[in-house]
Amino acid sequence: MPERNNLSRYAAIFEDLKAGDIMSTRVVEIAADKKIAHAKELMKIKKISGMPVVDENRHLVGIISIEDIIHALEFNTINDPIRRIMSADVVTLRRDDPLAAVVDKFESFKFGRFPVVEDDGRVCGIISKEDILHGILEKFNLIYIHDQKRTSTLNTEYSSITGEKLNAEEANFHYGIDSGDIDAAGSGAAMLKQFLAGKNFHNDIVRRVGVATYEAETNVVIHSKGHGDIYFFQDEDRFIVRVVDNGVGIEDLDKAMKEGYSTAPDHIRERGFGAGMGIANMKRFADKLVIISEKGVGTQVEMIFYLPTQTWPLI
Repeated sequence: MPERNNLSRYAAIFEDLKAGDIMSTRVVEIAADKKIAHAKELMKIKKISGMPVVDENRHLVGIISIEDIIHALEFNTINDPIRRIMSADVVTLRRDDPLAAVVDKFESFKFGRFPVVEDDGRVCGIISKEDILHGILEKFNLIYIHDQKRTSTLNTEYSSITGEKLNAEEANFHYGIDSGDIDAAGSGAAMLKQFLAGKNFHNDIVRRVGVATYEAETNVVIHSKGHGDIYFFQDEDRFIVRVVDNGVGIEDLDKAMKEGYSTAPDHIRERGFGAGMGIANMKRFADKLVIISEKGVGTQVEMIFYLPTQTWPLI
């Protein structure tokens, strides 16, 4: 019941959002003539519980889920074509469907996801409950949380955006920020850029990660008055950068959201820092951004950067 109430509340507040605004375009599709076993392995690799089934022109013809896989295993039909077990009567959404209609589908049918199709039936996206929340985040691209009850969310092992576990000891890259050395501000971002460039990632995403991380790092040095860390986690389709500190926290969140606002002292501004564009640039270069701050406890910046591929190939 709480989940339903939350979704309904979001639908009322963000009534201008459409399905096309919040859908994920990274759709994992599968052809109807492939074996059920193929779908099983693909779901395992992609860590998903269902996917649209399409024809050679990517028109939606059905959907296959974990429940279908279990049924095939139970009756030893795992090597049959997907078309024999897929659900052909698929409930879909359209790009222009308002958020209220999307929420209504989830509440009425209790499915985990809904394909989004064009007028000609081609799949253009997919929406899960997670996408509803992430879509809201992407639209405004920035969330501030200033609540005593959320203190425990700082420096946790779980992503504030995806909910996945992020063990600091398993980070692909780590840099400790010395907030007492203004001359070293940006060194961590530069080292992270070198790390990524050495792995031959596309120049554009290396640049975006570098700029956004630089801004988060310099904010720690200029404002936090505490120790900070940069953590980088690599997934198959995205990067997660987390910049945390145990400093003073953000005093006025509303003002901090405005471009050009800065609390940096004059001697910092004279050195070229503190122009008040740090958060604006993080917002501009990251695909998703969450800032969690608690006065007197610290601040946590988490950013997601998606790798360039926009859609998965048809398997």
